Amino acid sequence: MGATTPTIGRPEPNEYAPYYGKYVSLVVEPDILAVLENQSVETAALLSACREADGDVRYAPEKWSVKEVLGHVSDSERVFSYRALRIARHDKTPMEGFEQDDYVKYGRFGRCSLASLIDEFKSVRQATVALFRGLEDAAWTRRGVANENEVSVLTLAYIIAGHELHHRRLLREKYFSAAVL
Repeated sequence: MGATTPTIGRPEPNEYAPYYGKYVSLVVEPDILAVLENQSVETAALLSACREADGDVRYAPEKWSVKEVLGHVSDSERVFSYRALRIARHDKTPMEGFEQDDYVKYGRFGRCSLASLIDEFKSVRQATVALFRGLEDAAWTRRGVANENEVSVLTLAYIIAGHELHHRRLLREKYFSAAVL
């Protein structure tokens, strides 16, 4: 089992649907495992500096609250890491997509404390890193079909990292004032 990031580089555009390019492109560091590990610390620090009441903030009436954003990030990471697991283990069964708005609606994140959602995110990320750290080198290049699109295991790691970066940027720019940071 590999214990380091594979030396295969970044995912190629033919390894994912164009929609995911916006997430893949946000990851600039070459060591995807280090990126995933560092993000957990950075995101937890950003959100831990908030008051509990900040978890209910929405930057517009129909937008998700901070808690819902964090719940969405954790749920999406679970889905993407599950896809990576199945593909890495040679499961050729195509996987369906998921409706993010329904996941947030039924996630009931508003009933959770911000602190518990931060802990959950850190736990989900720890499990994700353990999954990717345990992969053999060949598993990183395996491809499968998810949401009717071919995707590689490596790309899924980049999507997880880029998706988190995307939402952390939104939290900073749209939810929190400079005074909070």
